Amino acid sequence: MARAAGKKMVEAGDNIWVQTDILMTHDVCGPGTIGVFKREFGEKAKVWDANKVVIIPDHYIFTADSKSNRNVDILREFVREQNLPYFYDVIDDANGKWKFDPSKGALQRQYGSHYAGVCHTALPQKGHTRPGEILFGTDSHTCMAGAFNEFATGIGNTDAGFVMGTGKLLLKVPETMHFRLEGQLQPGVMAKDIILHCIGEIGFDGATYRAMQFDGSGIEYLTMDDRMTIANMAIEAGGKNGIFEFDDQTKAAVDQRCKLNGTKGTYQPVERDKKEKFVYELTVDLSALEPIVACHPDPGQRKLAREMTSTKLDRAYVGSCTGGKTSDFVEFARVLRGKKVVIDTFGVPATPEIVHDLQTARWGDRTIWQILTDAGVQMTENAGCAACLGGPVDTFGRMNAPMKCISATNRNFPGRMGHKESQVFLASPATVAASALTGHITDPREFLS
Repeated sequence: MARAAGKKMVEAGDNIWVQTDILMTHDVCGPGTIGVFKREFGEKAKVWDANKVVIIPDHYIFTADSKSNRNVDILREFVREQNLPYFYDVIDDANGKWKFDPSKGALQRQYGSHYAGVCHTALPQKGHTRPGEILFGTDSHTCMAGAFNEFATGIGNTDAGFVMGTGKLLLKVPETMHFRLEGQLQPGVMAKDIILHCIGEIGFDGATYRAMQFDGSGIEYLTMDDRMTIANMAIEAGGKNGIFEFDDQTKAAVDQRCKLNGTKGTYQPVERDKKEKFVYELTVDLSALEPIVACHPDPGQRKLAREMTSTKLDRAYVGSCTGGKTSDFVEFARVLRGKKVVIDTFGVPATPEIVHDLQTARWGDRTIWQILTDAGVQMTENAGCAACLGGPVDTFGRMNAPMKCISATNRNFPGRMGHKESQVFLASPATVAASALTGHITDPREFLS
């Protein structure tokens, strides 16, 4: 933050103007951000830097709701006006109109070649996350990019409209909470269990406007997907951002994606301050963690999965920026392989690239996709946010009646996935899989012995 503000150093509580490296918006907040930008800077105004604005429709896409479809068209019109290079449109026709066709059903692909899927997963896939940078997004889970050693946080439409016109934003430097991860996860325990444990320790508001710093010897055993899962849910404790140290894994992932997509490949990682100060410290022994569930009505309601076997379920769901990555579906399939689910189970890959991974990777004579559908999972090719945040009533996987759902998503406040009387239990993809097989919350280690 000091670097982005042109200062030698800053301290918690300082109010500083920072220069923005990337501004991301999507179909839900993009039209509002564009409206603020045009109102404040003029109908003919140009964004401060076309190469630093990334627009990714992903939220209310695969729905027949006409207003949701229109939001995507508003984004396209603005991109055309501004000549923005980083727009990951649902359709290939730059002058066309988006309209979801319900007659084709929810499972068959309805997007074009430019579509990128869930914004937070797409940003690193498309080469827009770099160490040491400042990334703002009009979505609370923008903090997921902190896995790549950058300051990434969600902002509102008004702030985003201002950034769009100036490239700057006034921020208060957050205090820092320190989470030291030691050891190595046991089979059946995933990164989702790490962050649910941390949130359970401090509560769903325990990190309000604070940075959550993750380091320790256990980090080397966590993949970039794992780190993304953890950083993603910093906001579920109220965090301003989550951040990981830079290492060889970070470098390899960022370099490969920037080179593949032809995006900016230079960056300057940030290191820990030798005089760092923390307002809270927690050491987590990863080897001692067990599968965890965050119970209704907030992510801080932590319980062990093995203690919740009496909780019967109506539905299981794997998807979202948090739980819809390739590695998430691999663990999902590892538990389900050769078995059958006993409750309605939905799978929504986060991006088209992940759909491709699952449909081409083979375990023996079956692809991972086939293993999941053989098990009875309803898998959709229409990658996106889907039911993670409810959406229109025809959204794939949405709960339109009071139900109990175990989900690999990130948020479980009342009404989050649809009906306001439904209950969402947050868990890892492995725990979701085990629970889908039994119809009640189940420790996945029962199926991995």
